[in-house]
Amino acid sequence: MQITKDIVIGELLMKDPSVAPLLMNAGMHCLGCPASQGESIELACMVHGIDADALVDELNEYLASKE
Repeated sequence: MQITKDIVIGELLMKDPSVAPLLMNAGMHCLGCPASQGESIELACMVHGIDADALVDELNEYLASKE
């Protein structure tokens, strides 16, 4: 699975819940929050001061390593 920063966090977590620790380590500690379920990675990164491109790269590397 290849993701982009436009993917909604809730959708990403439904597709692969194992990415939750990566998101938490990046600083997104509110994954259970209803608002986060409808936010894109890009928007959540902007709110939390995280580099969205770097996080997407990390997530895609992790997902590729699972294949």
